[in-house]
Amino acid sequence: MIHKDTSRAAVIASLICIVILFLLPTGFEGALQFRDAVKCKVQVISVDNSRIRDTGLIRYGQQICTIKFINGRFKGQTAEGWNMLNGSLSEDKLFAAGDKAQAVVHHDGNEIISVNLIDHYRLSGELVLALAFALFLIIFAGGVGARAAVSFILTVLVIWKLLVPLYLKGTDPVLVGLAVTAFLTLSILALVYGFDKRLLSSFSGAMLGICLTAVLSIICTKGFKIHGAIMSYSESLLYSGFESLNLTRIFMSGICIGASGAVMDLSVDITSAVHEVVRNRPEITRRDAIKSGMSVARAAMGTMTTTLLLAYSGSSIALLMTFMAQGTPVYNILNYNRVTAEIIDTIVGSFGLATTAPFTALLAGLLLPVTPRRALPQNPEKLGQQPV
Repeated sequence: MIHKDTSRAAVIASLICIVILFLLPTGFEGALQFRDAVKCKVQVISVDNSRIRDTGLIRYGQQICTIKFINGRFKGQTAEGWNMLNGSLSEDKLFAAGDKAQAVVHHDGNEIISVNLIDHYRLSGELVLALAFALFLIIFAGGVGARAAVSFILTVLVIWKLLVPLYLKGTDPVLVGLAVTAFLTLSILALVYGFDKRLLSSFSGAMLGICLTAVLSIICTKGFKIHGAIMSYSESLLYSGFESLNLTRIFMSGICIGASGAVMDLSVDITSAVHEVVRNRPEITRRDAIKSGMSVARAAMGTMTTTLLLAYSGSSIALLMTFMAQGTPVYNILNYNRVTAEIIDTIVGSFGLATTAPFTALLAGLLLPVTPRRALPQNPEKLGQQPV
């Protein structure tokens, strides 16, 4: 009953945080690039590709589309929309009749000046995917799945409403990253366990691993002379009026945030394992509980140390293929700054994981066992009672 009450309290606290964060302004709502333009959803009725030119893999020119507005102040009207091609496979897109697109409309009152098609409309599909994921969690895991969905929403809002704005405002990225990670770790683990000893055990073990990751990220980034500008879109951010940002410390902070999810997962696994041992053997000593936790930790470390390696390798597979296709020597690959940055991400994050395991096992073994009460004497005379 106590566990249910604390779990309910954690859910209520998380929902309150979600509402507050949803209403909280970021401070950058007025930073619109096009104040005289509106974005809306349109449907492509027909296309004209006569102005598109192909040169090998490069396609450039203009695609002219007849479009119909689906929402916004011009809903129901038709107009001519332009899709500009810049010769970039990653940025350019082509539309076909029947496609739905996101458009930027420049207008003067009720008069449409121009319509630029900026991308395919994906918001509906993303919403369906997110709802399907939440529904699966709830159907499969019941209350636990519902709490997982709450933690997912909370994490998204914390990153968008707190982490990113504080970075942009120039607050120290490492301190912000640690504070946000600590808040998310506490909130998510509270949703899993409620407010009991398991929360203290898993949170303490996870934060010890995350703090070690932060220290190593600072040391390695400085030692290997990695500049934060290697992050995608970071230079564009500087040229957008945020030249005072410390990109390198943002990169350091990103290492901690990237590893925190796996760290939380490992701390929960070990804490839950020790709790089950203690629940089934209430008489177990702290020494034996620690031994059981260490056994689980060693087994978990066998696979968790490659978790981040696979994650980062998957995101960099095109880069690795380019190196191999060009015959780049391995020592040149390993010395390349982007590869070095990924190595720091992987090994420093894995260090955090590897140290989280014994930390959590030790704390769970100390905190979770309950010292059994001494057995009451069986001789009634010792209790001050007269034998019958």
